[in-house]
Amino acid sequence: MSIKRVAIVGCGIGRSHIVEGYLPHPDKFKVVAICDLNEERLREIGDEFDIAKRTTSFADVLDDASVDIVDICTPPGIHLEQVVAALAAGKHVICEKPLTGSLSGVDTIMEAEKTAKGTLMPIFQYRYGDGIEKAKRIIEAGIAGRPYLGSVETFWRRMPEYYSVPWRGKWATELGGVLVTHALHLHDMLLYLMGPVSKVFGRVATRVNDIEVEDCASASLLMQSGAFVSLSCTLGSQEEISRLRLHFENVTFESNHEPYSPGKDPWKIIAANDDVQARINAIIGHWRPVAPRFTTQMEHFHAFLSGNGPLPVTTGDARRALELVTAIYQSSDTGSEVILPIGSDSPKYADWRARTK
Repeated sequence: MSIKRVAIVGCGIGRSHIVEGYLPHPDKFKVVAICDLNEERLREIGDEFDIAKRTTSFADVLDDASVDIVDICTPPGIHLEQVVAALAAGKHVICEKPLTGSLSGVDTIMEAEKTAKGTLMPIFQYRYGDGIEKAKRIIEAGIAGRPYLGSVETFWRRMPEYYSVPWRGKWATELGGVLVTHALHLHDMLLYLMGPVSKVFGRVATRVNDIEVEDCASASLLMQSGAFVSLSCTLGSQEEISRLRLHFENVTFESNHEPYSPGKDPWKIIAANDDVQARINAIIGHWRPVAPRFTTQMEHFHAFLSGNGPLPVTTGDARRALELVTAIYQSSDTGSEVILPIGSDSPKYADWRARTK
């Protein structure tokens, strides 16, 4: 297996990518360059991890023939142009969420992928950890049975100091609020475990902070399976919690409540009876621990690039999560239910920030 040479663009969350995603795999990745407009942060991160190449120019990164992977960790408002440019430069690309700010933007990226030499992997690191992966294994084995109902809660706390960063809290640069920047992780976990959405009724509001974007939201979903799901999210919780509780015919799953690592154990896996429990034990009784978050997602990406596994997260996965965002915004604007899939005829397809009457 070859070592992939990585350039980090954006050293905020990019530092976590280094610590969790690349340093645990020295036989698979080497961070050879970092890019950031903040020269002080460039110096700090470069010195901390002994990275020689430091630049404020994204073009310099794309022109560097030694770079195999461009890892985009910049503010959301520029993801689209940077992803398309990196693919055009022949690089593999990793991009933080949200991938972009509209379904039209995602479809533009998917068109660019068709002729690109490299592969794009969006980031959804909350899919990884012992708890969620056990649940996924049980569901895929057919043990859980039909999905009945679920609840997903993203109860976080973000106060004015968080929004002192100039690009946060603004439609033009953050692209959205709690639905886009925070709850997107939990909502992807729901789709990963319970399948696609059929209909959405949602409400959004700005109640906690003096910002442009929403910091509270709720939605009622009808899944394609027939299951009902409720979503609740706020940035005004006095205790930070991330929680999924999913009820299937034979099993109820409940995540741990850690706000930023809900995929980790312990998860409650409650079997309907002893026979179901025996089937679960046969599937996960000799479980080998899985590292959470970026550590496992990056490992799986390297396996894919080496021809040893599937792409762990696809642009299609990112589109499904952003389609749900689009539907909630549209429903909140119109006060009516939205039926999925959302096509180019939707008033929110080109830009979910556009007001719908």
